[in-house]
Order: sequence, then structure tokens, then C-alpha cells
Amino acid sequence: MGFEYGGILGIIILILDIWAILQIIKGGGSTGSKLLWILIILLLPVIGLIIWLVAGRNRL
Repeated sequence: MGFEYGGILGIIILILDIWAILQIIKGGGSTGSKLLWILIILLLPVIGLIIWLVAGRNRL
């Protein structure tokens, strides 16, 4: 009965991805850019989130 870090890490990433998607939807960007960012985050959950935090967060 070991403690699984993978499960907790997965839940944290899921929560952060949902938060990012909600921030994207609430943002003022165009529909096309919102859709593109959401697709990037859904297809690449960890890398997409990092890219959005660095490059896209302030632009929407």
C-alpha cells in the first residue's frame, strides 16, 4: 500500500488544465485563438499548459 504520486500529480494537472481552459474562455481573445489554445491544452496537457502560461496568458 504505497503512496502513489502519479495519481495525485495527474489530478493536479487536470485541475490546472481545467482552470486554464476556464481562463481562456473568459478571456477577451477571438474565438479562433481561444479554440486553438483549448485544443493545445487538451492535446498536450502538461506542455500545452506551460506554453499557455508563458506565451498566451497575457495575450487573451
